[in-house]
Amino acid sequence: MDIEQLIDDVIEREGGYVDHPADRGGPTRWGISQQVARALGYSGAMADFPRERAVKAYRLLFWTRPKFAFVAELSPRVAEEMFDTGVNMGTAVAAKFLQRALNALNRKERDYADMAPDGKIGPDTLAALGKFMEVRAGNGEAVLLKALEALQGARYIDLAEKRPANEAFVYGWLANRIG
Repeated sequence: MDIEQLIDDVIEREGGYVDHPADRGGPTRWGISQQVARALGYSGAMADFPRERAVKAYRLLFWTRPKFAFVAELSPRVAEEMFDTGVNMGTAVAAKFLQRALNALNRKERDYADMAPDGKIGPDTLAALGKFMEVRAGNGEAVLLKALEALQGARYIDLAEKRPANEAFVYGWLANRIG
C-alpha cells in the first residue's frame, strides 16, 4: 500500500474546484474544504488552492495525525478504508467505526478486551486490531472490511434521513465509497 497512491486516488475522485449549494462545507478544491485550507494557513481563493498543498493536507490530517499509518502496519487494507472514510466523514468517525467493529467481533471479549469507541487510534485499538488479525487469519480482514463499510453505508443513509439536502450526495457516496 502506498499513501501517495491513496492520496492521488482521493484527489482524482474528489475532483477540482467544487462549490455545491447543498454542501455545508462550502467551496472545496481537490476535496479540501475552505475551512481546512484556512486552518493550514492558505488565504487565497479556493479555486486556486494548489494540488501540492492538498497532498500535504491529506498526508498530515488524514494519515499521520490520526495514526492510520500504524493501522497500515497491521492491515494495509483496513488503513486504506479508514483513510478514505476519514476524508469523507472525519478521521474520528473512521476510528470509531474500527473500534465498534472490533468490539463486535471479539466474541464477548474472548479474543481481546472491548475498548471505548473514542475515535482515537491508540495502543488499545492497535492491540485489538493486531489480535483480531492473528485470531481471524484468513478471511478475517475481509469480514472486518465488510463491517467498516456497513457502518459507513448506514451513516450515509442516516445523514440523508436527518438532512434531506444530503440526498444530493448519497448516491455518489454509496457508488464511490462503498465496496
